[in-house]
Amino acid sequence: MEALKKIRGVVAPLDAQNVDTDQIIPKQFLKRIERTGYGDVLFYDWRYLGDGQTPNPSFELNAARYAGASILLARDNFGCGSSREHAPWALHDYGFRVILAPSFADIFFNNCFNNGMLPIALPGDTIEELFGAVRAQAGYALSVDVAAQTITGPDGAVIAFELHPFLKERLLNGWDQIGLTLRHEDKIAAYESTHETCPVA
Repeated sequence: MEALKKIRGVVAPLDAQNVDTDQIIPKQFLKRIERTGYGDVLFYDWRYLGDGQTPNPSFELNAARYAGASILLARDNFGCGSSREHAPWALHDYGFRVILAPSFADIFFNNCFNNGMLPIALPGDTIEELFGAVRAQAGYALSVDVAAQTITGPDGAVIAFELHPFLKERLLNGWDQIGLTLRHEDKIAAYESTHETCPVA
């Protein structure tokens, strides 16, 4: 998993509450187990018109000003619904590395850290101010420093955020669940070397 230490990126707004994982990536795209190739179907039902190919001009994220955005600004209870890990896969594959919202569904929140993404819960009034700033200035960008736990705006204003030390360590080192296990590879190998191989029947 790619480490996340610092990032500066354009912010894209998604002005909807209770965005569930079926809205993030609909069920018909869950037949594959690879982690890549989902960016094109992120927010599929909102992003495209009925033919599934023509961009929906009324969907805000389709605006040219948000092209290449790596920070998503959202509302309460983002990532609710089923526990599908395809949701953070799709967001990451699209290019998002940081999500700002007042609150997140617990399973989605943890799945983000398993996939090198940082979900940051901020007070509702702060999120509201960010929505206003993003829409007022094309190309509005923020800088996020994971180690310092700060978000810096284009005017230099700093917003501090909370982050559990263990989750911070995982992002800074790029440790997913496999990476966490491989930290103990020497101990695992030593344990395995003390056990006889089972005979083949």
